[in-house]
Amino acid sequence: MARLKHLEVWLIVLAGLAFSSAGWSDGSVPVGYQSIAAEHGIPATVLYAVALTETGKPVEPAGVSRPWPWTLNVAGQGYFFQSRQAAWRALTDWLQAGKRSIDIGLMQVNWRYHEERLGTPWQALDPYHNLRVGAEILQDCYIAQQDWWASVGCYHAPANPQRADRYRRRVLSRWQRILSTG
Repeated sequence: MARLKHLEVWLIVLAGLAFSSAGWSDGSVPVGYQSIAAEHGIPATVLYAVALTETGKPVEPAGVSRPWPWTLNVAGQGYFFQSRQAAWRALTDWLQAGKRSIDIGLMQVNWRYHEERLGTPWQALDPYHNLRVGAEILQDCYIAQQDWWASVGCYHAPANPQRADRYRRRVLSRWQRILSTG
């Protein structure tokens, strides 16, 4: 039974690879996500679904949900800034105030755990750099887990299986919507 479930998950992942250009609502995963996913051997739809789960926000004119690059989360409170400069100022202020557990950017990479990968606060808010760091973390999880859906859970909560499973289900739901609208 467990083997059958594992096979079903792989069939879903393979379908995602076959339809990796499927998108949230416009028929395509944005090119930047496709490129960075390819660099790291990650299904583009999985990487995009993680970003949507982390920072998805309705954007104008159609109100379509897209990952927002200048997002910070401090102590469970999410903040969406209008510009990189504004997010950087806020991030710098929080870091100077001694806050360390801050999730940053498109992929909500945590400063406390990944400061070395993120570099400077300004660099951490560069959308492509942030996406690459998130892809590296997801890839590290995949190396350990050898399963994309387990890796998605690991990305969010590597030491808490219950939180990882809840997160994995949220990402899977977004991923299914990506595939169904592509």
